[in-house]
Amino acid sequence: MTRIAPKLQGVLETALYAADLLRARRFYEDIMGLQPMTADSRLVAYAIAPAQVLLLFQAGATGGTVTLPGGTIPGHDGVGRVHFAFAIAADDLPKWEAHLHTCGVHIEGRTAWPQGGHSLYFRDPDQHLVELATPGLWRNY
Repeated sequence: MTRIAPKLQGVLETALYAADLLRARRFYEDIMGLQPMTADSRLVAYAIAPAQVLLLFQAGATGGTVTLPGGTIPGHDGVGRVHFAFAIAADDLPKWEAHLHTCGVHIEGRTAWPQGGHSLYFRDPDQHLVELATPGLWRNY
């Protein structure tokens, strides 16, 4: 018997866990230019693009189940430095590099990909590796 999974439509949420949520908010709002859709003492949600959300959680504040009027969210948490990438237009790469330099953000790496894309790598306040990537990184991007 062959099992075929229903089609996925994309990655809706990416979650990061911050030791200091206010410090993380300053970075993602002041440097990355994001605006919160919702925020409280344990969570901030940012719209990145249509149907794409970046969630910042206060580390250690999400281990228990949360009960909402519509149901429950099981506990979760994460530790360690993670990597994720924001998609950017190729023409914006030098603008981002200049902006990060002006903001005092150290660029740790640069990559020119065989398919033509380019990436910049730097760290957020929790040492997560943030990548800005132009089209040509992957076969589907």
